Amino acid sequence: MRRGSGKVKLVKGAWKVLVAIKDGLVLVFMLLFFILLFTVLSSRPNPRAVHPGALVVALDGTLAEQPEEPDPLAGLNGGEAVKQTGVRDVVRALDAAIKDDDVKAVVLDLDRFGGGLPASVSEVANAVGRVRASGKKVLAYATAYTDSGYAIAANASEVWMHPLGGTLFMGPGGSRLYYKGLIDKLGVNVHVYKVGKYKSYVEPYVRSDMSPEAREANQALSGAVLNEWQAGIAKARPQAKVAEMLAQPDAIVTAAHGDLAAANKAAGLIDRTGDRLAFGKRVAELAGKKDDKAEGNFRAIKLKDYLAAHPASTAGDEIGVLTVAGDIVDGKAGPGTAGGDSVSQLLLEGLKKHKFKALVVRVDSPGGSVLASEQIRQAILQAKAQKLPVVISMAGLAASGGYWISTAGDFIYADRATITGSIGIFGMVPTFEKTLAKIGVTSDGVTTTPISGQPDVYGGTNAATDTIFQAVIDQGYRNFITRVAEARKMTLARVDEIGQGRVWIGVTAQQLGLVDKFGGIDDAVAEAARRAGLDPAKVHPVYLAKAPDAWKSFLNDVLGGGDDDGSDWTDEPGGDDAFAKLAGARQAIAAQAIGDVRRLASVQGAQARCLECGGLAPVVVRRSDLSLLELVLAKFGG
Repeated sequence: MRRGSGKVKLVKGAWKVLVAIKDGLVLVFMLLFFILLFTVLSSRPNPRAVHPGALVVALDGTLAEQPEEPDPLAGLNGGEAVKQTGVRDVVRALDAAIKDDDVKAVVLDLDRFGGGLPASVSEVANAVGRVRASGKKVLAYATAYTDSGYAIAANASEVWMHPLGGTLFMGPGGSRLYYKGLIDKLGVNVHVYKVGKYKSYVEPYVRSDMSPEAREANQALSGAVLNEWQAGIAKARPQAKVAEMLAQPDAIVTAAHGDLAAANKAAGLIDRTGDRLAFGKRVAELAGKKDDKAEGNFRAIKLKDYLAAHPASTAGDEIGVLTVAGDIVDGKAGPGTAGGDSVSQLLLEGLKKHKFKALVVRVDSPGGSVLASEQIRQAILQAKAQKLPVVISMAGLAASGGYWISTAGDFIYADRATITGSIGIFGMVPTFEKTLAKIGVTSDGVTTTPISGQPDVYGGTNAATDTIFQAVIDQGYRNFITRVAEARKMTLARVDEIGQGRVWIGVTAQQLGLVDKFGGIDDAVAEAARRAGLDPAKVHPVYLAKAPDAWKSFLNDVLGGGDDDGSDWTDEPGGDDAFAKLAGARQAIAAQAIGDVRRLASVQGAQARCLECGGLAPVVVRRSDLSLLELVLAKFGG
């Protein structure tokens, strides 16, 4: 009896322990839940938090027309979420700040700026210039400026730099990787079908160097981009001796005994040197000191809070705005990539839901799938079928498939630095018969038609398949130049002459008749309103976009922690001097090699895609690419 009683007591004791553990876990999870809830609520935009002070525009990461949805779990595997800042948000905030008495000054934090396409940088730079022209102080700070960062900073009232920092201008250009030698060693046979002597997208896979045609086109494009960059800085900051810094950087730096900051100041590139503490004190003179913070901090207005406090106008008639941003791919895709299904569905649903008076298509794409490009174009034609005027607004890129889509518009706006054209088409099929032969594997079989089992990735393509594929590509090119000829009122011969896959900067494209006028998204909306018989002052744009993923947004708020935007200004970002900037750019180029391999493997169907565009766009380094690169280096690097 005692023995049974002891067992009961033991069971009861164990049960009490289990209940206590359960209650403890419940309390812990409840505590974590409320901590997470507090984190989310505190990191979300708070319009009521806007008070008199300095509007801090921290351009962390790269500028993007349509920022990607960041991966909330990137930090859990040692990586970092891709950081992108929306061009439209920055410009809207800067324009709103001009007449806002609560904004005592504007601060441009460019320490972590990763760059942007020339036209995107120009758009932000012009907005900064408008603030400065209004009489409001704009102060820019960086340890070292990139070419893109300086194009923006040059428009500021005061340009600051760390005394131990320094800026070297690189200009567009540089090397890219060619894989023919490696592909030959591996035995891979890359079958190429293309039209356009300047269509160089396939060259890294079939050549060991740049073709003369590609070199000619790239040299002209890079020179035009550099000229526009210099012209923008000369207009904003005439005293800056940019030409000398570009032509003889070694002589200038040597003359300054290696003191880059002193050389930059002597060349009129910057106004003052100082660390973040000294800069913060200067801003505090204009915007007020933050009493609860250490010396060097100031009363700051977060960009996200300011945007929340100043929402875009919703008065007047609706002008629809469809954004086509990123690579054009078949099927569905998230923000930052133009999925044929996703973009066309957004437009068709928008036309059904809204009473648009006109449509603006904002294009920021290097192209991609011909099929998806045509799918989006057909959706735009549905708007025209409803008698809506359609105006195209080219952002940083509107090349190849991006231009294919643009042929659906009645009128085309572009920036002087927009990269466009690349009217050409190609297809690639890698086969591995030589690779398999190296390890003693062969293939054989029977056929019932000339194209049975084709394209045969094990045995290679045959003549009939090659002939058919090239004929399809030829027809695709004819379709492309026909669409351009009809849209731009040109002859096929003229379009073929300026096509051939050649890439043009906006200034030249306007001269060639590929675009109508220079202007941004606001100009395009105004043009669309006028074509609809409306007063541009009495309309507002409605941007068609998929609602953000609620779960991802929650995790990003919790794990990302939001941006600080000057809440602790004196914290040094570290590692951002001239050498770090150059080293970071080289690391990005190395990681891009992994992307090249993935692109070769992912090419499906006819493609209208621009290679040169990638050399002008900021390289977004993803943790997945770096991880794969590290594995390759570990394998072959000894």
